Amino acid sequence: MNDALTLPRHTVNQLLAAAQAIPAEEVCGFIATAPDGEHRVYPVANIADDRRCYYQMDPAQQIAALRAMRDGNEQLLCIYHSHPQGPAHPSQTDRHEANYPEAIYLIISLQTGGVLELRAFRIITPDSVTELALQIGD
Repeated sequence: MNDALTLPRHTVNQLLAAAQAIPAEEVCGFIATAPDGEHRVYPVANIADDRRCYYQMDPAQQIAALRAMRDGNEQLLCIYHSHPQGPAHPSQTDRHEANYPEAIYLIISLQTGGVLELRAFRIITPDSVTELALQIGD
């Protein structure tokens, strides 16, 4: 299993812009890898009751995104969400609700004094969490 993730700068910028657009709520979605190696971001609406500290993907949008990935022969690479009021580290809820062990979990923190933080994790079980080196390419 690879212990590093490289994402293109424009993909990272999309994630950071989404988090900044709704800074008081957790934003969420998927990143897929296309057959040609390009990355595609699939934002999904957060329908959680308390979107300030929790995310729950809209089921219809989640299914539509996964279907689009399948139809485009894309592979799920990452599941991303933001932490408006916390660090870019998986919470207990994140650890227990990580249902895609093959995916890399990206967490964006807005609580870093004006500097956005993005970190990557592999969550196999709630007690098996590994941080991956995150590299930003051109």
